[in-house]
Amino acid sequence: MTDSIAGIERFDSLEKGRGLRVTRPFKVGELLFSCPAFSYVLSVRERGFYCEFCFTRKENLARCGKCKKAFYCNAKCQKGDWSNHKLECSAMNAFGDHWCPSDLTRLVARILNKKISDKNPMSFNLPYTDVEDEDNEKREMTEVDIAALYRFYGKHLEMPEHKDLLTIFSQVSCNGFTIEDDELSHMGTAVYPDMALINHSCLPSVIVTYKGSTAEVRAVQDMKPGEELLITYIDLLYPTDDRNIRLRESYYFCCDCQECKYKSMDKAKLKVQKRSDPIEPDIINNMLRYAKKTIREFRAFKSLLEMCEHSLEHMGGVFADTNVYMLHMMYQAMGVCLCLTDPYGAVRYGEKIIKLYSQLYPPYSLNVSSLYLKLGRLYMTLDRKTAALSIFKKAMAIMEVTHGKDHLYLTKLRKELTQR
Repeated sequence: MTDSIAGIERFDSLEKGRGLRVTRPFKVGELLFSCPAFSYVLSVRERGFYCEFCFTRKENLARCGKCKKAFYCNAKCQKGDWSNHKLECSAMNAFGDHWCPSDLTRLVARILNKKISDKNPMSFNLPYTDVEDEDNEKREMTEVDIAALYRFYGKHLEMPEHKDLLTIFSQVSCNGFTIEDDELSHMGTAVYPDMALINHSCLPSVIVTYKGSTAEVRAVQDMKPGEELLITYIDLLYPTDDRNIRLRESYYFCCDCQECKYKSMDKAKLKVQKRSDPIEPDIINNMLRYAKKTIREFRAFKSLLEMCEHSLEHMGGVFADTNVYMLHMMYQAMGVCLCLTDPYGAVRYGEKIIKLYSQLYPPYSLNVSSLYLKLGRLYMTLDRKTAALSIFKKAMAIMEVTHGKDHLYLTKLRKELTQR
């Protein structure tokens, strides 16, 4: 736990509650600490691609002989995961295609499986979350997850009282971490009690990356004794109001960091076209509403390239390419091009985006390094090896700070470049 982590101490404040701070200096890229997950779960959609236990991606994984749906590197990994997998193995056989708990429900089931006492169901010490802060829609979703917990795990778990389950789901939802690969694709979800003590800032001092299911925390700023560990809970690309709406909706607070107070990047992030006759404020506000509505519709209906291009053309009459809503839609268009196996289109959008990402994100951003990797692999596909090498080096420069120079992702990338 935190008390045993060298160079880190826990503290309490009236404004933020509990937090972590350093007791010695740390340099950019230095590892502050790493910690295994208290509990974790591989996303169902990644089954067959990653080992359920160690999260290693490899071909020819061994399949569980009973349920045929879980995959492992070898017998050692399968044995290591059995205490968790046995909860699901027989249920997946019994329910077949009707077995469909959410990843959150699966994670809560694994937490309960650790035999937490009924009197103190959250004894693994996640920060408190007030269930009353949740809106009706989120509460209804939690009730659906609780119903699934009873349906799929009721025979194997001793359930806490309903009010305790509401608290557990709320705390795990707020304090859970998404385990991501080098391109920021979702692999799974986990809880790390020590990491849950790290507070948010839109000017983060540390960053979290993963080796399998183990989380690693590294400095992205030089840190002096007494300075607080701060991560970002959200995507930092967007302007202040958007970030705080997301924080209120998901974490029930607003940020008061220096960037949120002074909004120094908002002008660049909301840039409009330069014209001899300035664009009226009402037109800009209407276009902002249109941009946000289009993004919501895209997420909801998974519209394709035509919608992206139409939206970019429409918004481009008012917004500059550097505007974050233009960037968001370009990123969606890039993803659609990849799905349509159109690497030239994906590169065209990616090259536009990366120039602005490098300006708008912090220096050591996973969003930037992941886009460099995507572009580098696209360049390789198109036999543009010189461009690929250049952009891979940029990705590696960031990842050596965020992941550490000996991380598996970097080792594989160096090997890949040597072979090519």
